[in-house]
Amino acid sequence: MDASPLSDRDRAVLALEARQWRTPGAKEQAIREELGISPARYYQLLGGLLDRPEALAHAPVLVNRLRRIRESRRGHR
Repeated sequence: MDASPLSDRDRAVLALEARQWRTPGAKEQAIREELGISPARYYQLLGGLLDRPEALAHAPVLVNRLRRIRESRRGHR
């Protein structure tokens, strides 16, 4: 079974996550303005992307870093 390619929105979510933010509010504003979705939906999409091999192939450094952060947070719960 072939993996489905990343959509434009998927790539935009990864690109936005890769950017550096001076304040959390700036990131939330960019999520709303650039993607047209709520921050909660953004993080749902991002979480799903972290489990997709296509996302890992597209942005391996970012996805591996975010996976490590997620696993670290799960370990502290």
